[in-house]
Amino acid sequence: MLSLSQLSRFATHLVHGALLITPLLLSNSLHAEKIKVGYWTSGFSLGFGAVMEQLKFAEKEGLEIEWVKFADVNAPIRAIVPQAIDLAFAAPSTAAMSIAAEGVPVKIVLATQIAEAQIVVPAGSPIKSLADLKGKKIGMSPPGSATHAILGAVLEGTYGLKASDYSVVPGNEGRLWQFIAQKEVDAASIRSVTLAQMSDEVKFSTIANVVDEWKKLTKNSALPILAVTIVHQDYLSKQPEAVAKFIAATRKALEYGAKNKDKVAEILQKTANMSAEDAKAYAGQWNSAYMASFEAADVASLKRMHAIRKAMGAVKIDPPDTTFVTEPFQKSKQIK
Repeated sequence: MLSLSQLSRFATHLVHGALLITPLLLSNSLHAEKIKVGYWTSGFSLGFGAVMEQLKFAEKEGLEIEWVKFADVNAPIRAIVPQAIDLAFAAPSTAAMSIAAEGVPVKIVLATQIAEAQIVVPAGSPIKSLADLKGKKIGMSPPGSATHAILGAVLEGTYGLKASDYSVVPGNEGRLWQFIAQKEVDAASIRSVTLAQMSDEVKFSTIANVVDEWKKLTKNSALPILAVTIVHQDYLSKQPEAVAKFIAATRKALEYGAKNKDKVAEILQKTANMSAEDAKAYAGQWNSAYMASFEAADVASLKRMHAIRKAMGAVKIDPPDTTFVTEPFQKSKQIK
């Protein structure tokens, strides 16, 4: 049994230890950078966002995250304008550049989603290449979208087909698949994950890959970009380190998803109520759908996409060069 003096000394050590530890705990709490992050949970950004959220990649970088989820693809864009959120994860690239061109104080700091799709035709179709689409009906995402602009540029720039040479039947992924299944269109631009989930139901043939066609058109290896991370200028100026940490977390989540597709599928079953088969097909497209990069080539690809939309009359003015901020991405590389 300890004597009274020994107990007294032991208690004193405990108090001193607590006094040393408490400031450290308070310091960690006070210095955790807070950030409100918005993302669309009804589209393909769901997979990347769900992995980020569920496995707490950003929190592991010392950030205090408030996830704000939206059912509409453009809702994160609208929310960042009044600063209801600080950062929009996987916002549509075309919309992001458009609002920046209009003077909204946002900065693009990362490319997160590839504008990938396959051009497919019903099984047995005589159409064998994009050159055969003259006078045909093509199902694709609506005018104003990144995919629509990219495909239009490819058809004209590589194959000499102007917008007046074919008919566009707009629709979302589900409708585009129905168009092909019911042979209401001659061809359609459909994302690989949709094809992977539906391939057992309808027979089709692939005549082109949008990413490959974009590279052929631009004559370089830069990817066409469907979605980007944007941050409000005020937040970036005050919390540049937090933005770099978030990008580091995104890069680590991308790498994790590429190596752990079974875990991604498991997360999707829980968060999106997907069947095991659909979740597996979705996770299987991780490498071809997602990215986490913002090199000079990525900026150039975004500017080229905007220039194409401008030439097509979809936009009238360019976003300033200051819209594209690469420093946080470069800093993220130093975060191990």
